[in-house]
Amino acid sequence: MTNTSSASSVASDILTPNMVTKNQLFLYADNGYDSLVVRYLLAEKNLPYHLSYLSSERPEDLSDLNPYGTLPILIHADIILYEINIIFEYLEERHPHHKLLPESPQQRATTRQLAWRIQKDWLSLGRKLLLHPDSFDQPSALHAKKQLADSLTTLAPLFEHKPFFMSDKLGWCDILLVPLLWQLQEKNLPLKPHLVRPLLNYQERMFQRESFQASLQVS
Repeated sequence: MTNTSSASSVASDILTPNMVTKNQLFLYADNGYDSLVVRYLLAEKNLPYHLSYLSSERPEDLSDLNPYGTLPILIHADIILYEINIIFEYLEERHPHHKLLPESPQQRATTRQLAWRIQKDWLSLGRKLLLHPDSFDQPSALHAKKQLADSLTTLAPLFEHKPFFMSDKLGWCDILLVPLLWQLQEKNLPLKPHLVRPLLNYQERMFQRESFQASLQVS
């Protein structure tokens, strides 16, 4: 089945990379955070791609593409990429339209450092809740949720004065944040709405973006 939107074109039939031409993007993905980040990235850059969505079973040859056996895996021509920051840098350089990094070296460095902090401070806690929910006993789960909620509450004012994360333009930090906030909704973090209103307003705006809605479609 082919799903075409103004954000991107996705073919989600059962495909293999040798079934598409070398100049086309091919993505193996699942319902995990990293896969959603890459689908959202492709949508914001308005790049058509072929999607092989793997809900449970993994192809036997997946380890030939990625020795870690993780998803997503992006294939383009003769290159195979499976780490979200490297995928981002590759697409940002190869497809400079719809730029997600600022123009100046100083601003780009600042954005990359903010993205690193998001991944280190928020995503590291979020991954524990998203990837291993069954490994927590109840006290550990509550502690992890409180840590993340406290961190988000402390930094919520950062979302107050700009339409995007500390910026007037959508950027790489937003691509990392929005899928995380989306998937954390079901974890019922102990957030107090009156303390995180700027964050809640931000995520409501971002969730409604056509490109983000397109990234949620896998069939």
